[in-house]
Amino acid sequence: MALLAIPNVSEGRDQAAIKQIANAFDARLLDVHSDTDHHRSVFTLAGEPGELANAVLKGAAEVVRNVDLSAHEGIHPRVGAIDVAPIVYLDPHDRGAACAEALVVGDLLGEELQLPVFLYGELAHGRTRAELRRGGPATLANRIQSGELKPDFGPNKLHPTAGGVLVAARPPLVAFNVELAPPSTLEDARSIAALIRDGGPEGLESVRAIGLWLAARDVAQVSTNVERPLETPLRAVVDAVGRHAPVARAELVGLAPRAALDGFPDDLAMPGFDPARQVIENAIGL
Repeated sequence: MALLAIPNVSEGRDQAAIKQIANAFDARLLDVHSDTDHHRSVFTLAGEPGELANAVLKGAAEVVRNVDLSAHEGIHPRVGAIDVAPIVYLDPHDRGAACAEALVVGDLLGEELQLPVFLYGELAHGRTRAELRRGGPATLANRIQSGELKPDFGPNKLHPTAGGVLVAARPPLVAFNVELAPPSTLEDARSIAALIRDGGPEGLESVRAIGLWLAARDVAQVSTNVERPLETPLRAVVDAVGRHAPVARAELVGLAPRAALDGFPDDLAMPGFDPARQVIENAIGL
């Protein structure tokens, strides 16, 4: 049985720190994706139940040593240096094992690193990342202090430099970004994101979307999480965005199930995409 852990870390610029963190994760490292504008790195680890929790702990300890959230500037929403640390199951029969591993992750991060841990998704009656991230670390700290929120593990306050951590057990989702061709603006990206996200006027099922401006490339981006990529493949996201603005290129963050890429446009550039490494089934040898 193979499970994945996908810690998202609020550091995407310091390559030395990113390498130290990657080396600290004591598991099979399948992929590291870093972005300077988002100021975020996504690490994908594979391992057996009983292995991944300690691997995440070792990497997280290195994150706490290297990342100071109080000095962080990046466009991706976040509440922690180790912002999210989900355990991912590929087979529905492994859901129970993933839930157990995620609870151990939460306990270890809270006890060993003194990080307040908040569960989301299946382990928290459907509570979402967006609900917990709303307003950022300052708002989360106030919600804890007021008694509105209580961490599921760890201290009842944010870590002074590492903030909090969000932990879940979930099936694969796909982080997928669509870059708009000039002269599209940030307002265009935000408008498109509002239209196509789940619940919007043209909502795609299970798609979370925000509009961002990438200063390093001077372009607008619609950044999405496709939470059920077998039901809403990536081509559907490209088509939905393309109805409103020309699409320049796309970006897959981390790994995706093979079926999520069915029908993906052959003529759309996705720089750096490596199917041997970024298609889940290829990466873990299925």
